[in-house]
Amino acid sequence: MQLHILSDKIWFPPVEESLKDGLLAIGGDLSEERILLAYRNGIFPWFEDKVPLWWSPDPRFVLFPDRLKVSKSMQAIIRKDFFHFEKNKDFEAVITACRQITRNNQNGTWITEEVKKAYIDLHKNGYAISAEAYNNHGELVGGLYGILLGKIFFGESMFSKESNASKFAFIHLVKELKQNGIQLIDCQVYTQHLESLGAEMIDRKSFKEYLEKYV
Repeated sequence: MQLHILSDKIWFPPVEESLKDGLLAIGGDLSEERILLAYRNGIFPWFEDKVPLWWSPDPRFVLFPDRLKVSKSMQAIIRKDFFHFEKNKDFEAVITACRQITRNNQNGTWITEEVKKAYIDLHKNGYAISAEAYNNHGELVGGLYGILLGKIFFGESMFSKESNASKFAFIHLVKELKQNGIQLIDCQVYTQHLESLGAEMIDRKSFKEYLEKYV
């Protein structure tokens, strides 16, 4: 497969033309029109050296809200009110924390200032949402953000400053999304953290069918 180089024109090649690792295209910009077109086609941005990279991996890591797993230990944490949940209370603080958090096996962050601004603008226009966990001192200690289109939530990044805080926010968000009729949560690529909550792999063909049906 040949890697596609994007120009100012708002378009993407078919996702079936992705490289083996899921990389589909490089370049372009982070305009709202391009980002939303990407998500609608099962593509998401990830940066390297300030250059936009566009990905569509196969298989895809997703969570069906009905299959959410909440361990007994997490059920106990939820009952004991260690945290409280908010949605969209402070989107900018969430994406800033996701940008600053230290992650294992990663040098720096893909969330550049350009990415941060683009998603804050998407939030202001009603496309990006945040889920937040606050401790009993009112401090933001965990959360995540992503894009909500139709009946699919596309998760982007999460952070945790206290143990289980991001899980708490994720569980509450999934339950709320389920009540609102959301059918699928895109987790993009495998993590053990999300697998423990019920996420699983599906092939690209199935993922595209969900996009066509629910976005």
